[in-house]
Amino acid sequence: MSLRNTGVTAQVVNAGSCPVREVLDRVAGKWSVQILVAASHGPIRFTELERGIEGISRRMLTLTLRNLERDGLVTRTVHPTVPPKVEYELTPVAYELHETLQRLTDWAEHNRGYIAQARAAYDAEHNPELLDA
Repeated sequence: MSLRNTGVTAQVVNAGSCPVREVLDRVAGKWSVQILVAASHGPIRFTELERGIEGISRRMLTLTLRNLERDGLVTRTVHPTVPPKVEYELTPVAYELHETLQRLTDWAEHNRGYIAQARAAYDAEHNPELLDA
């Protein structure tokens, strides 16, 4: 049955799930995860993040930090020095998220061999021509 026939609009249907999806998209993003992990040991400067996260551009780091700050996961502190010293730190909610990310990372480490074997078996069964190349 289409939404048109039920009298329920797409906005009503997506109202509850959209915010959750937005949060998951934000915190599960490639750069967000790496920033949260890098900042989990205490306050960290922009340049330390930039050096420590391979492949991230200065612009992407800036945008991701702004979004994490907007979402209440990171605080930005500007120290009145010359030049100004800016540090980023996880909020208590982000530390809670970090615990979950750490469990996920531990799971991935524990099961990476199993997944590699499963992939090899799948590829051998479904794509045997790729193995001969």
